[in-house]
Amino acid sequence: MRIAAWNVNSLKVRLPHVIRWLQDQEAKQQPIDALCLQELKLTDDKYPHQELEAAGYLSLAAGQKTYNGVAIIVRKAALASIASDAATSFLKPIRNIPANTDEQQRILAATIPFAGTKPIRLVSAYFPNGQSPDSDKFIYKLDWLSKLQTWLTEELQQNQRLALLGDFNIAPADADVHDPKAWEGQNLVSPPERNAFQELINLGFSDSFRMFEQAPKTFSWWDYRMMGFRRNAGMRIDHILLSEDLKEKCSASVVDKEPRTWEQPSDHAPVIATIQKT
Repeated sequence: MRIAAWNVNSLKVRLPHVIRWLQDQEAKQQPIDALCLQELKLTDDKYPHQELEAAGYLSLAAGQKTYNGVAIIVRKAALASIASDAATSFLKPIRNIPANTDEQQRILAATIPFAGTKPIRLVSAYFPNGQSPDSDKFIYKLDWLSKLQTWLTEELQQNQRLALLGDFNIAPADADVHDPKAWEGQNLVSPPERNAFQELINLGFSDSFRMFEQAPKTFSWWDYRMMGFRRNAGMRIDHILLSEDLKEKCSASVVDKEPRTWEQPSDHAPVIATIQKT
């Protein structure tokens, strides 16, 4: 089975891309069983449940006007027979970090009863950007990361099969940055952010991408400006972290750059992990 994350940078704009990509994967006989979206930029009442269901997918969403927003999309054919609708497909849903009282919609978690395997707890996450290390937004980011770590500690105690997927807004190593020297000390690569990423790893997660040999300069985000994608001036800031149980079942982890080549694309590309059923 394959699970994925994609910051679509406005689902209203990118819905045709999402459906096209999902259908392309089906046509290649490599279907995406669950897709975690970030930056929906729309409210719950505007979420395209019907369009996605018509394409064969059920959804759970946590929307917000203009900013943020996360979703979990699951292929109906991948669900156990007992999960016949959205009410039974997404178990124990959590919207936002319980200890975080602000209204930014950045976390959505649910346990999915996939067919032919044990349920998997999925967390779709859109980490704060942080703006710059000397800003209030950066302070907010570090506080949010601390609360996330505390909450995930509890989640891992309750869920051995847990995947954290999304736009982390952190490039964990220089290998994940097109020009490390130019970015040194800046937002997304600063020591406090990278330390927070490592603290997530220390909880018992593994960076699925780094479990396998990868081509150098493989990124998941490219700035719209200065021909960033054409020059491959990007960063790897979209990640799939796997708990120990899922790590043992993971057989591949890749970035699919193709949607970034489409007309009016998101500035991010989907990231995908393959999990063997047990």
